[in-house]
Amino acid sequence: MSATLKDVARVVGIHPATVSRALNPRTSHLVSPETVAKVRKAAESLDYVPNPMASGLRTARSRTVGVVIPDLTNPLFPGMVRGIQDTLSRAGYTPLLVNTDNDMDTEATLVGSLRARRVDGLIVATARREHPLLAEVGEALPIVLVNRVTESAALPSVTTDEQHGIRLAVDHLVGLGHSDIAHVAGPTWSSTGHERAQAFQRAMRSHGLTSARRSFPVLGWSVEAARDSALKALAAAKVTAVVAANDQLALGTIAAARHKGLRCPRDISVIGYNDMPFMDLVDPPLTTVRVPVSDIGAEAARLLLSLLRDEAPSPVKHVRLTPELIVRGSTAALR
Repeated sequence: MSATLKDVARVVGIHPATVSRALNPRTSHLVSPETVAKVRKAAESLDYVPNPMASGLRTARSRTVGVVIPDLTNPLFPGMVRGIQDTLSRAGYTPLLVNTDNDMDTEATLVGSLRARRVDGLIVATARREHPLLAEVGEALPIVLVNRVTESAALPSVTTDEQHGIRLAVDHLVGLGHSDIAHVAGPTWSSTGHERAQAFQRAMRSHGLTSARRSFPVLGWSVEAARDSALKALAAAKVTAVVAANDQLALGTIAAARHKGLRCPRDISVIGYNDMPFMDLVDPPLTTVRVPVSDIGAEAARLLLSLLRDEAPSPVKHVRLTPELIVRGSTAALR
């Protein structure tokens, strides 16, 4: 593993924040010349650079930003990337997009490649709740997380209000007369899966309904991954409605219901989350929680630009945008 800012600080015997200022040409004047010299000598001996380059310390910006996406085939991300690109372009920055296929080894390789290309910062949509790579890279580069967060909350982020979104879904179903509601939950390693599952439990309790053994997590965010969990949810006693943690899981749930001979919404009501493109054209049109994907991307880009201008907020800023419920044909009153 390459040397970190903390390693340099340990060698010199000063705080990591002082090392950061000493290595930044824009802030080195805030540190004594003697300390700057010691820090640079230690950094060179450890082969440490704030932003990896072919050689030497960073002296200029590339005007590029790395954008790390987990799955380009997921319809959630094109609108988000468009918001990122439009905002960065207006500020004179070019996004460099990479796709990790949700593979951590691939992610490490691609992030290393972006750093070697001297990107000025990263916008990352691949965060896991525990993500050592991002913690390490965040010491060297400005990073903004988008759509997901890490457990430590140490990096700035832009997401949606998961509690509000899931509450909208549960309230809608309860308003239609449903009380036996299940949750096809996202992967527990992701903040979105974890937070939406917790939000489901809270929303159910707020209505005096049981959430025990009503949450069925999947291993991945896909239609195929939803099948087994959806079948388990539909097998639960008296379940008449399902809140899925995203639209793909909702589509997988509807497919599983058809496999069991159930009709949506006559026999089972289903709600998704995100409002991906064409959800109004599926059969039945999907009731879902709409996420402002373009706004999420644009806000993440604006937050990163503020970091690049040394306008870093203190404490770390976490932006949560408000989702809305879109009612379509996949939900109906309890028969």
